[in-house]
Amino acid sequence: MEVIKTAIEGVVIIEPRIFEDARGYFFESFSQREFEEKVGRVNFVQDNESKSSYGVMRGLHFQRPPFTQSKLVRCVKGAVLDVAVDIRKGSPTYGQHVAVELTEDNHRQFFIPKGFAHGFAVLSETAVFQYKCDEFYHPEADGGISILDDSLGIDWRIKDKAILSDKDTKHPLLKDFDSPFDINVSLY
Repeated sequence: MEVIKTAIEGVVIIEPRIFEDARGYFFESFSQREFEEKVGRVNFVQDNESKSSYGVMRGLHFQRPPFTQSKLVRCVKGAVLDVAVDIRKGSPTYGQHVAVELTEDNHRQFFIPKGFAHGFAVLSETAVFQYKCDEFYHPEADGGISILDDSLGIDWRIKDKAILSDKDTKHPLLKDFDSPFDINVSLY
């Protein structure tokens, strides 16, 4: 696998080595050993999958301490624009984001460390999206910032009106948000 660094330390794009022939393709989607060597030590404990239609936006989500989560995400059907926003108080990149298009064809994965809010927008007719998480889901620790916050400067590339859950319409804007994370949070 190739690890592509981004403008924000700890947030990386992962491109698998794909073997293709007349039968189709094969790639190793995850190797704990290689991930630890090239990215960092993370113990994933829960896998999630969602299916969404065009225009659906999910996020920007995170879990509050002590149940913080790192995520390794990928799109196995369709295409999404995936985004990580730095919400660590005191970080030189606070409020900045990294966006990457994840598709069934590019097989890219995106690693979002602790201290970041995560969300995505579906760009294809439908998308099947998978998440590896290093902490179990704890509804009492669920948090978010508004996915529609213009101050974040994210071009979600959704031409029509976005489709959001009721919960996601109620998250605060970044300027009204009191982050539970600071620059000293361990990314892994």
